[in-house]
Amino acid sequence: MTIDTLRRFFLPCFFPTPSSSTTTTTTTKPPVLSTKKKRPSTSLNHTTTTATSPSSSSTSSSTRTSIAAPPRPSKSMVIGTIFGNRRGHVWFCVQHDRLSFKPSLLLELPLSTNNLVREMRNGLVRIALECCSDHHSCPLRSVPLWTAFCNGRKTGFAARRRAGERVRSILRTMQCVTVGAGVIPSGFGSGSEELMYMRANFEHVVGNADSESFHLINPDECPGQELSVFLLRSRLVVNR
Repeated sequence: MTIDTLRRFFLPCFFPTPSSSTTTTTTTKPPVLSTKKKRPSTSLNHTTTTATSPSSSSTSSSTRTSIAAPPRPSKSMVIGTIFGNRRGHVWFCVQHDRLSFKPSLLLELPLSTNNLVREMRNGLVRIALECCSDHHSCPLRSVPLWTAFCNGRKTGFAARRRAGERVRSILRTMQCVTVGAGVIPSGFGSGSEELMYMRANFEHVVGNADSESFHLINPDECPGQELSVFLLRSRLVVNR
């Protein structure tokens, strides 16, 4: 039942509904040029003064403001894989190359696979991982422990993990998968239980040294599942 739910989110993206295209032919008549010459007027009474309305000035100023806005934070595309046993925790893996079995980020989330699928049925999943300012000296991805929230509800603590032999075997089994969801049977790199997985391209956005995020990119730019993972470092100091 859970794997059918995962596949249901991706099938509309692989097989979009064909839309009927209508071709409209527009005939444009060539402009008629006037051959009558106009003599320039030398009288002061014919002087034309053009006034700029406040609305046009405000529009131009707003246009200049939008052009002068700071650029969007740096972003890139990575490969994100969410996997886990049916009754186990969900893992989130980030790779720059699917042929490399050493992920750049590996997190064990406190969510179970069934809970994640239940949240995905609503079409919107936002996982926020927050850490305190005690880890301000280390890079954001090197923080070992996070407080996890899923759609605004606290779910526990997430931990950064190293890719062991089991994780590398799972990534080696899925190296031919670019985008999709499925099940790896037991004994094929998944251990003694079946492993559910979902792999897709994610947009990696780096806001600053204290914030990063990963956003699921739906295939063919069609609307589908919205899933985002946020890494945030809080600068607030709580007096105890």
